[in-house]
Amino acid sequence: MKDFAAIDFETANEQRTSVCSVGVVIVRDGEIVDRYYSLIRPEPEYYTYWNTRVHGLTMADTENAPLFPTVWQEIASRIEGLPLVAHNKGFDENCLKAVFRTYSMDYPDYDFYCTLQTSRRVIKGLPNYQLHTVAARCGYELEQHHHALADAEACAQIALMVFDVR
Repeated sequence: MKDFAAIDFETANEQRTSVCSVGVVIVRDGEIVDRYYSLIRPEPEYYTYWNTRVHGLTMADTENAPLFPTVWQEIASRIEGLPLVAHNKGFDENCLKAVFRTYSMDYPDYDFYCTLQTSRRVIKGLPNYQLHTVAARCGYELEQHHHALADAEACAQIALMVFDVR
């Protein structure tokens, strides 16, 4: 796997449909060739204290942001034909499927790979397998943890190591 798109979502509340930001990093031939980030007006449109505490986003940040379908139009052409990679794919894949359902969009059955599961298998001896820990082990300093683009870039760097694509 030399070509893939690393993706990360942040959510406004406990609902998987409440994506409020997305980061995508495109890798081709083992090299990062494109990055994309957008805020998204979440659905349902409210923020919980705990989610804001994690990523720092609030209603004021996304009140004028585009809705998911508009953002996805910009992403879809970038990732066409690429497998998606996420750290803890269960979360990001479930968010993507849920928000597609919310907006009655046809889900294209993306192939999803998980750097969390793979790093647990490939890298031994870490105190935990959280994104920042695995990224550091792979030589990437994650400075803005829980910013969707920074997390997607960390995920891409991990994928380049654990999927041995270089």
